Amino acid sequence: MMHHPKPPEENVTTPVEFVLLGFADVPHLRWFLFGLFFAIYTIILWGNGTILIITKVDPTLQTPMYYFLGNFSFLEICYVSATLPRMLLNLATQRRNLSLVACATQMCFVLILGATECFLLAVMAYDRHVAICQPLHYPLIMNPKVCTKLVAGSWVSGIPVQIGQTIQVFSVPFCGSNQINHFFCDIPPILGLACGEILVNKMMVYLGAILFLFVPLLFILVSYSKIITTVLKLPSTTGRAKAFSTCSSHLAVVGLFFGSSIITYLRPKSDHSAEKDKVLSLFYTIVTPMFNPIIYTLRNKDVIMALKKLFSK
Repeated sequence: MMHHPKPPEENVTTPVEFVLLGFADVPHLRWFLFGLFFAIYTIILWGNGTILIITKVDPTLQTPMYYFLGNFSFLEICYVSATLPRMLLNLATQRRNLSLVACATQMCFVLILGATECFLLAVMAYDRHVAICQPLHYPLIMNPKVCTKLVAGSWVSGIPVQIGQTIQVFSVPFCGSNQINHFFCDIPPILGLACGEILVNKMMVYLGAILFLFVPLLFILVSYSKIITTVLKLPSTTGRAKAFSTCSSHLAVVGLFFGSSIITYLRPKSDHSAEKDKVLSLFYTIVTPMFNPIIYTLRNKDVIMALKKLFSK
């Protein structure tokens, strides 16, 4: 993040609007990028929407694992819809102006939905841990009431903190340019326009990243260390293969999402650049939602059978 020296009082401004530059540096690729991202958005809506439908209507998928997967697919639709439609509008119309309120609202939704994704991925890891390490107690532990509470907690836990995070980011003094070299209102490029002392603001960003990224990730890693230990003790090779198969899809999504998010928010300041931030942000805001349906269907026989039944109707 850029850090500007404290400017004279008259140079400090509160911009009425920002300009999202997005991919303005490659105008010759404008319509190619529009077509590409429109196709990706369609794939995300169709793929995640299909998983959401089959987990609701297929009797064989009425289990906690698929209940969480259905919620995760719905979350992915919401998450990508917080950024991609605006990006498509900017590419199509070249109108990149965005009011301060609209920018703050977009950031707030992205942060809240991102926190929900972190918690929901942790909940899904817990579900797999109970299913594999405590199979006899699984129906009792993961009863419908508990599953509902875990999902509701994932959705609402980050709301107050992320609203506060958004407020503190936009409370900094701004000076000079109001151009955001990004395709959505993210924290690093916004703080890059700030003037004066923003150490406290940056510390709050790091604390938020630790709370919403490292804590859930640590929980996931601990859960999977216990899962692996349990699976390796299984006498049947088929049983081990089945257990690893149900976990590998979730681990792939965890790696994509957490890896790109942690690098974006916690890598050293000297390694920050607008182009790197944009590329990394594409992974956790667009690539993960796009690959989620593919990852969860390729090696999942239950989902494949449910899809066949749905399309045969």
